[in-house]
This record gives sequence, structure tokens and C-alpha cells, in this order.
Amino acid sequence: MTDTKPTAMVAADERGARRRAADRTAVRPVAGDIELIGRPTPRRTEVLQALAGSEEFVSAQVLYARLVQAGSRVGLSTVYRTLTALAKVGRADVVRDANGERLFRYRPGPDHRHYLICRACGLSLPVDSTAVEAWAEYIAEMSGFDQVHHTVELAGVCPDCRTAG
Repeated sequence: MTDTKPTAMVAADERGARRRAADRTAVRPVAGDIELIGRPTPRRTEVLQALAGSEEFVSAQVLYARLVQAGSRVGLSTVYRTLTALAKVGRADVVRDANGERLFRYRPGPDHRHYLICRACGLSLPVDSTAVEAWAEYIAEMSGFDQVHHTVELAGVCPDCRTAG
């Protein structure tokens, strides 16, 4: 995989990574998470741990590159399958970037979250989505639908990127 980001985007990524590293609190996968998606294998476990260790939303390709750089022998298809399976069982949140690529972030609990994401550096902040959740429940009740899922994506430019821009 080659990096084709413009220089300004790389600089914004570095600023965001430094800011996130300063606020880093370790997230560990919840015991039993890997069993939710099938037989626990060393490679699936590596993918789960790498995702949980990532503070930001990350694409399968970026996560794969990080794993390989760290010496893992995991395959890209295993990364894709594991991330997709984690999202399906509610252990990963998924958003799409401006190009439509799916980005993943580990979810340690059963409640999904909504995020405000910086388009420049990728910083993601969870937002209070009480109103959205209540609205989705109301629509489900009024329509008679069951198992209603929804997607809300908020993107903008964070204060650090706006002043650096």
C-alpha cells in the first residue's frame, strides 16, 4: 500500500496523532470479544488487539500495514474479515471516509456511539446522541418496524486543524 496523502494531510495526521497520544488511555479488548466472532485464532486476536490499541478510526489497510510493520504474519483478508465480524457483533463502530472507505474503531461495550470526526486529521470525538437514539426508537415504534439500525456521521474540521490550515 502506498501513501498518497497530500503533504498538508500528512502534517494534519501527525498533529492529530500527537494530540491523541498526549490524551491516550489504554483500551484493552473485553475478555471474550474474540469468541463472539468464531474460533479464537492468534491472527484474529492480533487484529482485535491492534484495533483496540488504535485511538482513531482506522481502515483495514492501515491496520494491516501496522500489523505487518510490527512483525505480524496476518493476511489482509483476515484483517477485513475480522473487522467486519467485529462490527457485525457490535464490537467495532464503522464510519465511511470522504472516499467511501470503511473505517473501524473498537467498541468495548454493547452501546454504539456516534462521533464527530475531523476531516483533516481524523480526530474522533464521541458525541451525545440521546436525541438521535430517541428519534430512531420513535420511528421504529410508529412504523411498526423491528431491529431498526441507523447511521449518523458528523464530520468537520477540528480547532487545531482550522488554525493550522
